[in-house]
Amino acid sequence: MGYAHAGNQAIVKSYKDGIESSVEVIVASPWFPEAVKLLQENPGVDVGIHLAITSEWDNEKWRPLSDCTSLKDADGYFYPMVWPNKNYPGRSIKENKWSLADIEKEFRAQIEMGLKKIPRISHISSHMGCTDLSDSVKQMTRRLAREYHIDIEPADYAVKNAGYDGPHGSSTEKIESFINMLNKLEPGNTYLFVDHPGLQSPELEAIHHIGYENVALDRQGVTDTWTNDRVKAIIKNKKNTTNRIQGLKN
Repeated sequence: MGYAHAGNQAIVKSYKDGIESSVEVIVASPWFPEAVKLLQENPGVDVGIHLAITSEWDNEKWRPLSDCTSLKDADGYFYPMVWPNKNYPGRSIKENKWSLADIEKEFRAQIEMGLKKIPRISHISSHMGCTDLSDSVKQMTRRLAREYHIDIEPADYAVKNAGYDGPHGSSTEKIESFINMLNKLEPGNTYLFVDHPGLQSPELEAIHHIGYENVALDRQGVTDTWTNDRVKAIIKNKKNTTNRIQGLKN
């Protein structure tokens, strides 16, 4: 949440009318205030902070919350990329003289603002892999999570990652490939599926970067998938089956 108004709307829709059970917020993003309001109106959804030290879109930018000189470009925005990218030469954090102290300062600022506005924050995650910038960044991020009591590391709970099983360019493809994936999940395991809901609106059609131009179409497909009646029915049936199995074991 926070990257766009259409993103905020789609994420709330995917929670209220669909299968989404957890959302994450980019605290430094331009639509964060609206995200706070919407999350206050939907107190049942789990919320995490999506730590971000990049601003990748060409027509929309955000700046740090702290005075972290090494993470800002010449215009005061975050760099667009974490890792070197041929489409944005010299404009990644990795290619510039970033400071661990600056990253910690910015992460603290985002965590504290997030907890101030959304006290039920339960966890943190990483935007564009920024917490994997180095071992020192990984260790510092985990230390902050523990310090602020928002340390939920999926690997510690044997959570398995899940993804589309097949093509997923259009809404139709996403729905079929999501269902293929659901049908292969095994009882007794916990799975994490991550994607980005959105709405195909003029606002989202104007948000893109080189190499990812079809943002609005792609993210509308996620919303369509997560609110699809077939998808919801399969998940409900799997839940009922699992409950029956657990009942037999008990």
